[in-house]
Amino acid sequence: MSRKPAPASTLPDAAAAEPRSALTVEMLAAAAGASAEDGIWLDVIRKMDEVYNDLLQYEVALEEKNATLEDTQQFISSVLTSMSDLLIVCSRAGVIESVNAALASLLGVDADALPGRTVFDLFADEESRQRAGRLFADQGSHAVEDIEMLLKAANGSAIPVSLNCTPRYNGVGKMLGLVITGRPVGELRRAYQALRRAHEDLKTTQQQLIHSEKMASLGRLVAGVAHELNNPISFVYGNTLAMKRYAERLTRYLAAVHGAMPRPEREALRAELRIDRLLDDLPSLIDGTVEGAERTRDIVDALKRFSATDRDERRAFDLVEVIERAVQWVSKATANQFEVRLNLPAALEVIGSPGQVQQVVMNLVQNAADATENARERRLEISGGIDEGEAAIEFRDSGPGIPAENLDKLFDPFFTTKPVGRGTGLGLAISYGIVERHGGKLTAGNHPKGGALFCLRLPLA
Repeated sequence: MSRKPAPASTLPDAAAAEPRSALTVEMLAAAAGASAEDGIWLDVIRKMDEVYNDLLQYEVALEEKNATLEDTQQFISSVLTSMSDLLIVCSRAGVIESVNAALASLLGVDADALPGRTVFDLFADEESRQRAGRLFADQGSHAVEDIEMLLKAANGSAIPVSLNCTPRYNGVGKMLGLVITGRPVGELRRAYQALRRAHEDLKTTQQQLIHSEKMASLGRLVAGVAHELNNPISFVYGNTLAMKRYAERLTRYLAAVHGAMPRPEREALRAELRIDRLLDDLPSLIDGTVEGAERTRDIVDALKRFSATDRDERRAFDLVEVIERAVQWVSKATANQFEVRLNLPAALEVIGSPGQVQQVVMNLVQNAADATENARERRLEISGGIDEGEAAIEFRDSGPGIPAENLDKLFDPFFTTKPVGRGTGLGLAISYGIVERHGGKLTAGNHPKGGALFCLRLPLA
């Protein structure tokens, strides 16, 4: 049996199988090495990208911070340039670190020439330098205000200034030096003088307003004052007419006596003229006339005190007497029946201006009369006494009371609930100011049983 030979390619392939396998392993190993190296490079590239992105972000943030820093520097520079007050920033040793344009302009020097010099070189006299030296020697945590010193200008003149000195610290609380601010004393004095003038003008205007309101109150009460004057004047007038008739009879009788009239006829004339009764009646007529004149004088004197501009008057007076007089004037000027009940001690001595306090009381009584105009019973009760070292007076009327929405506005200037022509809205506002200047207090509210309740408190004499 014969055999067929194997194909020619079979042997070489079989023989080459082992070398080919070795080559494949080497190629795989090489490929694996190349892949590992590529991965490392990719990691390096990624890290470089991250670092580059971080650098870009840092650069952007740095540019933003630089822009913010430039804006801040420009802002600080503009503020320092615009300051009208003087500014000196110096170290703990007194070496000038920075000044503003106002200081350089005041001294007539270049601002860039001052940093590096000592602050003591800026003063014009030895006393100012010694005071500045004491400031730097005592560098406590407290600020020093309003120290008057003399600065030396470029032309050699001395400029008086008022300086304030404040310690300067770093971020951790360490003291770095001092910040000195100030302004020329002449400018401060002009400002103080202007403020004083404005204050005086305000006080004058306020006093004029008080006086105008007082005259308006007096005008409203003129009927009551006229009635108050009418009684004593009528009394004096009647007594004067009686004494005139008596004088005629006395003249006739004395003429008969000095004319050598016989005694019987003289006695008959004496009886006819009722000389004995005349002589008995004459002392009472004289006393009554004097009393009426004194009452008229007192009323006129009270009117003068009330209408006078007594802004600086401060003396002891009887508050009860002032209240009684105010009630008497207002009550007599009230058209309809208005009853005022007084429950006060015999006397209450306080300190101040009786005319101004009378204006306050008259305003309160007049307001009560107006508030009770349409009430069934028109009544005002005034009671008081001494409470905690003060004279305390309460005014309670029988009116409808004060609406809740008006309580907070009651003492505001020009606020009024009265119709046009009946009130200016200044009475209570001025009264509040008068009481406050007297060291007292004026409050308003409603009584639990009805009606408005005003409380006046004044310090005792």
